[in-house]
Amino acid sequence: MDFGLATASIYVTRRLPGKVERKLSQLFDVTLNRDDSLPSTDTLLHAARNADGLLVTITDRLDAGLINALPDRLRIIATFSVGFDHIDVAAATKRGITVTNTPGVLTDATAEIAMLLLLGAARGAANGEHIIRKNSWNAWAPTGLLGIQLTGKRLGIYGMGEIGRAVAARARPFGMEIHYHNRNRLPAELERGAQYHTSLESLLRQCDMLSVNCASTPQTRGSLNAERLALMKPGAILVNTARGDILDEEAVFNALLNNRLGAIGLDVYSNEPEIDPRFQTLPNSFLLPHLGSATHETREAMGFCATANLEAFFAGRIPPNKVAVKSSH
Repeated sequence: MDFGLATASIYVTRRLPGKVERKLSQLFDVTLNRDDSLPSTDTLLHAARNADGLLVTITDRLDAGLINALPDRLRIIATFSVGFDHIDVAAATKRGITVTNTPGVLTDATAEIAMLLLLGAARGAANGEHIIRKNSWNAWAPTGLLGIQLTGKRLGIYGMGEIGRAVAARARPFGMEIHYHNRNRLPAELERGAQYHTSLESLLRQCDMLSVNCASTPQTRGSLNAERLALMKPGAILVNTARGDILDEEAVFNALLNNRLGAIGLDVYSNEPEIDPRFQTLPNSFLLPHLGSATHETREAMGFCATANLEAFFAGRIPPNKVAVKSSH
């Protein structure tokens, strides 16, 4: 069924790149968030009363209660993200509401941040930068500010999807040996020599460094807990560019204190932007504010991808990135 693009009303919950907002305005009857304020649940529900579709982001929590309160006229939720753990897809599907995401377009940008975290954590970049900014660097010293080289280390990748494979491709030129755990083993042409582990436990025992790149699902949330972290080599390095809730942050903090982990690099957090302040006190933590997709090129590509999903839906076609009820990692 062709709904008619120009008459479709879209509510956009956050401010988007200018080119994306102009494209949306050309196609739809769009309501934009000019001041980029975080909409409350009440604000979102009020705006949705006059909307045929929502364009949301990861800062919008659309649980079953909110979705069940949406008006019958609303037929699609397009999220400006790859992950869709902030949306109860099952509840939306039950109500006949299509959910779409933006896969593929942020692979390279996120993989770059994963490598930045690996390097920053391994080489103590946060501590070194702090010393420079505080003007407390006395002199170069043969035993001062020693870190760990990536060369020759075993990099474990938890979740070997597009982003995980992009991280592996960037780690190989550093001379790293790639190991991975995925729900299913990849074909040889995608493995490119990476060693598959049938269990997360097996992977953790073997890797010197671990990059978390799996989706947040009921199976992966909290999966890096105290028991599993204890399997890692003493001094191992852990970085996360996926979702904060995959880590048991209390267990991670304790592993850093007892030197089970040598360092961490985090771009995502369980309750962001509220970060556990204890991580900020550790010299062996390298912390970023969810920069994984934060390039001009990628954020525009995400916006155009979300727009294309909306455009296809209201033209009566199946959106190219329609989310299924069940997800995998």
